[in-house]
Amino acid sequence: MTGPGPRRVYADHAATSPLRPAAAEAQRRTENLLNPAGQYASGREARRVLEESREEIAALLGADPVEVVFTASGTEADGIALQGLAFASRRRRGARTVVAPETEHPAVGETVAWLTGDVLGFDHAVLPVDADGRPAVPDAADLDPARDAVVTAMWANNETGAVTDVAGITAACARADVPVHVDAVQAVGHLPVDFHRLGATTLAASAHKFGGPRSAGILLVRRDAVLDSPLRGGGQERGLRPGTVDVRAAAGTAAALAAACRDMEAEAARVGALRDRVLACVRGIDGARVWTTEPALPGHAHMSFPGAEGDSLIMLLDAAGIDAATGSACSAGVNRASHVLTAMGVPVEVARGALRLTLGHTTTEEDVARIVEVLPGVVERARAAGMAY
Repeated sequence: MTGPGPRRVYADHAATSPLRPAAAEAQRRTENLLNPAGQYASGREARRVLEESREEIAALLGADPVEVVFTASGTEADGIALQGLAFASRRRRGARTVVAPETEHPAVGETVAWLTGDVLGFDHAVLPVDADGRPAVPDAADLDPARDAVVTAMWANNETGAVTDVAGITAACARADVPVHVDAVQAVGHLPVDFHRLGATTLAASAHKFGGPRSAGILLVRRDAVLDSPLRGGGQERGLRPGTVDVRAAAGTAAALAAACRDMEAEAARVGALRDRVLACVRGIDGARVWTTEPALPGHAHMSFPGAEGDSLIMLLDAAGIDAATGSACSAGVNRASHVLTAMGVPVEVARGALRLTLGHTTTEEDVARIVEVLPGVVERARAAGMAY
């Protein structure tokens, strides 16, 4: 009788990371807590747990509890912040320009496109990026609060893992008195975050990126920030995100973030060493291009294999029992070049051969050994299949 084969290797932590045991336990304990607005005993208990979760998240991220807004996702947090800041800036001072790089995640990029489209009529000023995809720090003298409604930049890129000098960007915006939003979805739980010290107006995070529940996001909003939220329907969460808050999700988010922050330094060293083994293998493959450069998130490995189609690479890895992504996680399965790489000046035919392997808290030595074992052969077969035209 044939025994079970090897377990699948999960190498897509940047898309979503497995639930941490602490988060699962927190959700189990709170699964019967329903309405935190209820004036009855169970409602008061739900409210207590919700506010304790808010306080814990605030302490871990260097914010005040009132500055923590629970959302349904990091994408929703980005949308509320960007639109809310843009609308308020236009109403208060007539500012109509959104300053954003072209390398942002679709959660930001598509929101910027919506704001600057024909319906809403904002202008888009492109914040340039360097050859590694890191947005430039603007000169405060080039920013104008009468013109610039909001500046936005991603703390860590979801494809390459590149870490941006967001402190430099927020400092420039502070000197110019222009609000700034930081998409920290990839950073929170993996890099130390001190919201007050950073000086951002708003900051978005997503629980499932650091081992929390899916469909749970965090938006940090400075006390003195003025947002005209695009959402209506209730006064919950400072009136920015109306609707009954999921207490179970909030408790799971707080528990996962606490575990991620507690283990951050050790996990960064462990996962970074595993990632370096993957990159050493990649660099041994003829013609490979590595796009992950330091400073970068410890679990990210982003690369291209010219002559191979990205879709072929992930299909062959899938057949070998390895879960991976190509280009942006949100466009996997679509035969197109990564917008991040093309914004970095990478030729389209090279960008189309991109592969992203991201490691995390459940990744083992055996997982990486399996990746290193099969990757060279996968690239060879993908190149033999050729490019789709």
